Amino acid sequence: MITTLSPFRRAVALPVAAAMFVAALPMAPARAGLVSTDTVIDAAAAAADRGKVMAFLERDEVRHQMMALGVAPEEAAARVAGLSDAEIARIAGHLSDMPAGGDGLGTIVGAAVLIFVVLLITDIAGLTKVFPFTRSAR
Repeated sequence: MITTLSPFRRAVALPVAAAMFVAALPMAPARAGLVSTDTVIDAAAAAADRGKVMAFLERDEVRHQMMALGVAPEEAAARVAGLSDAEIARIAGHLSDMPAGGDGLGTIVGAAVLIFVVLLITDIAGLTKVFPFTRSAR
């Protein structure tokens, strides 16, 4: 038994059929090729270097210094995003060579702990008598 479509169904079915036909056509030929290990490693290193530079720009002391020099942090981030991979790698390499600029409190605390441990060991070994709460091993 043959049935005919109503005018509404025909108006909907024809554009849907045309859209499905166009969607089934290949838009661009598919290409497959080998990706070298160096290409993958270079891309990963570039992403890591870009993240390192962006993390450096997000530090509070760097942001304050940029604002003191009249550079908006957003503008600096936009410029870093526009740099090539080679430029980012060079900047990230220089960041590794720079001294870690802190306030020095960690260094002072570390030195005090080191001196305390050395004096404690020498007290226990019986070479010095600095702390009254230790007993000499001798």
